[in-house]
Amino acid sequence: MPEEYPLISINDVEYTYLNGTIALKKINLNIYKGEMIGIMGSNGAGKTTLIRTLNGLIRPSKGNVYINGENIDSKSIATLSERIGIIFQNPMHQLFSNTVEEEIKFSLKSFELSKEELQSRINHILKEFNLERYRERSPLNLSGGEKKKLAIASIICRDPDILIFDEPTLGQDAKEIEFFIDLIKKEKNNGKTIIIITHNIEFSIENLSRIILMADGKIIADGPTEKVLTKEFLVEKTSLILPQVSQFSLALQEIGIQFPQDINSKMEMTNFLIKFLKNITTKIREETN
Repeated sequence: MPEEYPLISINDVEYTYLNGTIALKKINLNIYKGEMIGIMGSNGAGKTTLIRTLNGLIRPSKGNVYINGENIDSKSIATLSERIGIIFQNPMHQLFSNTVEEEIKFSLKSFELSKEELQSRINHILKEFNLERYRERSPLNLSGGEKKKLAIASIICRDPDILIFDEPTLGQDAKEIEFFIDLIKKEKNNGKTIIIITHNIEFSIENLSRIILMADGKIIADGPTEKVLTKEFLVEKTSLILPQVSQFSLALQEIGIQFPQDINSKMEMTNFLIKFLKNITTKIREETN
């Protein structure tokens, strides 16, 4: 359960770019320690702008952002990055060292670690992310999935309290997505607060408990995932699509079959179908005997 006081509190935040584009309009949002939430919406809705206000990459034109009750307005990006780690959609926006090992080492340079402690942490993170064999390789020569892993590893190694991911499943295959899901579950179990910008409806419905929907620089919905992402008018307004389970439920209703409202995952849907078909088969057999 969330704690009584929010870890992150965003109060009346607005942001206008130099070209006059208003990206955020009166944003009010509380996020609690240990939550794992998704921020969703169409391109240009303000999602990425919003998360950039959390670590000082941009400063709100109006309003305030508080982390653990403390206004971050006077905090430097370096100070905030010790508590808040952002992994951007394009890993090459974060990777610039000559080798994979140097990438991790650079990320840890602000920590007062002995030579032995530093090497130990580097070795541990490379092993955890299965990047040991690429230790001396240039990040430029890694595959897209490996670059994404390295970008995440370069943040995770600093052990920040808050982890923010921008489209982490985009362009990833099933194995890479499975690795990421295991990773965020592990980090959540370690008490981390996790915020994920994503367009991936199926990933969200199966892994995230709370969804914030944004459109035109505003928050238009905030609540339990299974309620927010199954409302057609909200999904359409944010240019998303309904989860497959919801689409299937609507299709069944059109032919007169009632679909249980508490079914949200593909596994639950499969079990329902198996049971439904068995019942039909049993009735047909009874009627023909």
